[in-house]
Amino acid sequence: MLDPMATGKRMQRAAVLALALFAVGCAAPPDGPAAPGRAGTPARFAEPLPPPAEPGVAPAVTAAPPGRIVPVGAVPEGIVADGPTRRVAVGVRQPDRLVLLDADTAAVVGRVPLPGVLRHLQLAGPGGPVLVPSESANGLLRVSLPGGQVSSEVMTGPMAHDATGTAAGTVFVANEAGGSVSVVRGDRVVRQLTDVTQPAGLAPVGDRVGLIDVRENTLTVYDAATGDGIRELPAGDGPTHLVADRHGRMIATDTRGGHLIVVEPAGTPAEVGRVDLPGEPYGIAYDPVRDRVWVTATGANLLVGYDMTDPTPREVARIPTVRQPNTVAVDPDTGRLFVTGTADGVVQVVDGPA
Repeated sequence: MLDPMATGKRMQRAAVLALALFAVGCAAPPDGPAAPGRAGTPARFAEPLPPPAEPGVAPAVTAAPPGRIVPVGAVPEGIVADGPTRRVAVGVRQPDRLVLLDADTAAVVGRVPLPGVLRHLQLAGPGGPVLVPSESANGLLRVSLPGGQVSSEVMTGPMAHDATGTAAGTVFVANEAGGSVSVVRGDRVVRQLTDVTQPAGLAPVGDRVGLIDVRENTLTVYDAATGDGIRELPAGDGPTHLVADRHGRMIATDTRGGHLIVVEPAGTPAEVGRVDLPGEPYGIAYDPVRDRVWVTATGANLLVGYDMTDPTPREVARIPTVRQPNTVAVDPDTGRLFVTGTADGVVQVVDGPA
C-alpha cells in the first residue's frame, strides 16, 4: 500500500514538471504545428475546431427530488458503484478526496486523500480497484475497495481526464490537455497514442476500446491489445462520454447535439442507433443486470433511463435530480442510482424502477 501523503507529493512534483514541458510545447514557433489540447488546431485540420462540449448550466431546483440526499463535500463529480464490495466512490474537492459510501445505507465510510482534481471515475472490474485519473496531477491512481488504499500511481500526461480498463488488465488513460492516450500495463506506460486532439470519454468492449475526442467530435475504436486505431466515426455535434452495454455496443452522450448515439464496434465499427435527448446529456452509467443505460440531462436536472434491448434506446424512466447532475452511477445488485449534485455538494440516492 502506498502512503497517501507520499503519493500526493510525488505526483505533485511530477505534475509541475509535466506542466512545464507542456508549456514549452505550446510555445512552438508560428510556422510549426499547433500543439494539441484545449488551445490551437492541429495541422491536419484546415479549419479551426469547435470548443469541447461541457455540461449544461443547471437551473435552480424548484421541488425536492426523490430519494435520499447525502452531503459529501464540495463539487462532487465522478462516481462509481461496486456490487461485490458494496461501496460507492465519489470525487470531491477543497480538499481533493475520494469519498466512500456504503451502497446499502448511503453512509459515508471513508475519505481518501488525493493529489489533485478528478472529474470521472471507472472501475477496473467488479470488486475494483477504482481507476482515478487526476486532471491536475497528470496521472492515474488505483484505489482498492472496500478500504480505499492507494495501491499504485502512474504518471501519464497533462490533464488525465478518464481511464478505462480492459479484460486483459490494460488501462487506457485519456490525457485531455496532452493530445494523447496512455496505454498502461501494470505501473508502466507502454505506449502513447497521439492520433487525437482532445481525448475524453473511454469505454472497453471485448478486445476493443472506444474513445471520444471532444474537439474532433468523433468516436474512435482501437484494438485493446495493440493500441492500433481501427476506425474513426463522427459522434454528433459535441460528444463527451460513453459506456458499453452487455450486447457489445458503445453508447455515447452527444452533449452539445442533444442525442444518445449507439455504435457497434465489432467488425467494421458503425453507428446503429440514435435518440434525441435535450438538456445537455453528459453523465452516463449502465446497469448490465437490467439492461438499462442512465443519462443525466445536466441542463434540466433530470435523469433519464433507457432500455437497451435493441440498438435504438427506448426511454423507460425520468427522475428529477439534485442541481447540476454531472455524473451518475448504478448499483448492479439493486438497481439503485447515485447522482452527483455538483452544485450543492451532495449525492442523490434513489431506487430505480423495477
